[in-house]
Amino acid sequence: MPERRTVALVTLGCARNEVDSEELAGRLEADGWLLVDDAADADVAVVNTCGFVEAAKKDSVDALLEANDLKGHGRTQAVVAVGCMAERYGKELQDALPEADAVLGFDDYANITDRLQTILSGGHHASHLPRDRRKLLPLTPVERQAAAAEVALPGHGAPEDLPEGVAPASGPRTLRKRLDDNPVASIKLASGCDRRCSFCAIPAFRGSFISRRPSDVLHEAQWLAEQGVSEVVLVSENNTSYGKDLGDIRLLETLLSEIAAVEGIKRVRVSYLQPAEMRPGLIDVMTGTPGVVPYFDLSFQHSAPAVLRRMRRFGNTEQFLELLGTIRGKAPEAGARSNFIVGFPGETEEDFAELERFITEAGLDAIGVFGYSDEDGTEAATYDGKLPEDVVADRLAKLSRLAEELTAQRAEQRIGSEVEVLVESVEDGVVEGRAAHQAPETDGLTTLLGADDAKVGEFYRARVVGTEGVDLVAEALSGALGAGE
Repeated sequence: MPERRTVALVTLGCARNEVDSEELAGRLEADGWLLVDDAADADVAVVNTCGFVEAAKKDSVDALLEANDLKGHGRTQAVVAVGCMAERYGKELQDALPEADAVLGFDDYANITDRLQTILSGGHHASHLPRDRRKLLPLTPVERQAAAAEVALPGHGAPEDLPEGVAPASGPRTLRKRLDDNPVASIKLASGCDRRCSFCAIPAFRGSFISRRPSDVLHEAQWLAEQGVSEVVLVSENNTSYGKDLGDIRLLETLLSEIAAVEGIKRVRVSYLQPAEMRPGLIDVMTGTPGVVPYFDLSFQHSAPAVLRRMRRFGNTEQFLELLGTIRGKAPEAGARSNFIVGFPGETEEDFAELERFITEAGLDAIGVFGYSDEDGTEAATYDGKLPEDVVADRLAKLSRLAEELTAQRAEQRIGSEVEVLVESVEDGVVEGRAAHQAPETDGLTTLLGADDAKVGEFYRARVVGTEGVDLVAEALSGALGAGE
């Protein structure tokens, strides 16, 4: 029997990319590939790139170059770029980075095995020419589902997409292979975005918004539970739009309750929420449904009306504070986070001061701050009123310091409160996990005391006794919680 080809998936960027990598892994394993963790042990290293901002693109290029350095020193024979940066730039990336043996777009994912075998055999696969993926689906949302089968939608794998000849799995079937044993996993609710924020290039290379079928999402949650996952995070470019192309903009409210009822799933978390699209019924479900954590990842971006208008967004400081007040009126311990852009073209000192006022009053648990930079193909790149780099840098540093101080104060306010901690790491006697208001990788950790026998994946009730910046220190109140607690 010939030795199986080996492949390693290196993933950069957001949780959506992680889902895409696990779908690619599912396709490759079904086609007979052996998945390995280390690129040095793989015949081919597949780098799932991020193409969102300059720093992320640089990280992707560095990862490709690092994988290329393995060639000639071990097993690695080829390095292939996939993901958002590959989709966004295609042949341009291939020309600029000849170290990559191929640059594959989303349309190549369904035939990933054929592509990799061609490359390993010394053949050449032409890099794709980027196109505006918003034009691949009908303009009217309710007409998109019928056309979706003809468009590549990474992370939307359904049972009927499993390669021919693959035996049915027992229980739920999904086109996905877990690449780690973390008790937390993301599920894609949708792909693409219909919003036209002037600073964002994502819709052009991810396409128009299209929801996954609720049954596919639910089956994937059931499958993940069978794999030992106890917390699922629902991701997309805009979760608040889920269902609009299925004829029911309130479909998320129903689906949340159904996922929370899946045996083995103890937490359901929703990310990527648009403030302008939040509705009372969704807030009620997110704050009042057992198993759904009251966690609000709200994409504010700014709070000065003039800046928001130039960003092609909506709202102002008072409206945003009112939204947060409504949420906390229903769930006082609710977690809230957001990202902000400073130095946007035309941002005045008064606009920046308004943003400072907002985050000072908002009481957010986590704040991401980014300095504006032009992104290829965006409307904002054509704007006048660009601020000098030193002004952007100064505002970035100032708001970052304020954000660090405010989020640390918010953490201190939780001292004395009870939290439920999901254990994610036990190492050298140190037990770390996350409380309900802490999302994976972005919002801090909780160090759990008095749980010497803790195991990864267990839940503990604990009382917060201290903080370290945004991180909490909590004392376990009892042993691990049982399945029904």
